[in-house]
Amino acid sequence: MGPPASKIATSIRSKSGLHVFKDSQRKIVTLKGQLVNETIGIITYDTNHLKTEQVLHNLATQHLDLQIFALPFQQRKPRSPLINHRPAQSLGADARSIARTLKIPIKQCQSDHDIDSGCAIYVVLGAGLLSDKCVSGKKILNCHPGIIPSSRGLDSFKWALYENRPLGNTLHFIDEKVDAGEVVTVIETPIYSSDSLESLARRHYEIEIGMLSNFDWHLSNPQNPFEGIAIGEPHMRIPKALEKEIIERFPKMVQSSKNYLTSTKS
Repeated sequence: MGPPASKIATSIRSKSGLHVFKDSQRKIVTLKGQLVNETIGIITYDTNHLKTEQVLHNLATQHLDLQIFALPFQQRKPRSPLINHRPAQSLGADARSIARTLKIPIKQCQSDHDIDSGCAIYVVLGAGLLSDKCVSGKKILNCHPGIIPSSRGLDSFKWALYENRPLGNTLHFIDEKVDAGEVVTVIETPIYSSDSLESLARRHYEIEIGMLSNFDWHLSNPQNPFEGIAIGEPHMRIPKALEKEIIERFPKMVQSSKNYLTSTKS
């Protein structure tokens, strides 16, 4: 069952029971279990960013009350990886032009300390590590391109392939630890025998976009088929030598691969 366009859910299930989103300064009005007239904060970079463009266009069709917080983008050193795990993010529109076209309020922030606490929930579309001050007192959702807590840190798509771990995306709340916050939903990325690295990376990225675009549905319908999976250590960028190994091994990997969920059902 897929996620329909809907309003924001008032609660999620967790190990500690039912979490209800409340704001000490604003009264939450609910109708049939849904959150009404509450603002959703979008945290992203103040630059051209494809994921931001894609998700905001999807969210805009759901008639949600959105507020963009645009953070400074620090230009990174050019990299030339052997495996591109997602499309070039610079191909997207910039946050200000998206906000202007879609008529979404935008606040240009000097740092994440400028992100106020006035939103019911926040969704990260682009940001580095958020400060403890920013995270404190907020419900902030992120989608990590790996299965938490097994796959943490950078290059999760590539490390999962190299280490023969299950491949998937995790929608989770952010806390002070790296990729270790409360998990909402995990969706496995299926691997097909006809896949190339490019087609698998595309599918993996599209699932991430879908989860972020339908975060409200996932809050109401949490699922984690990987609960209890072994905890992995956070990774840095994968070395090129290991990328080369993935490329060399990939044809055999897809032929022998068993998707975790389907293989456990057989």
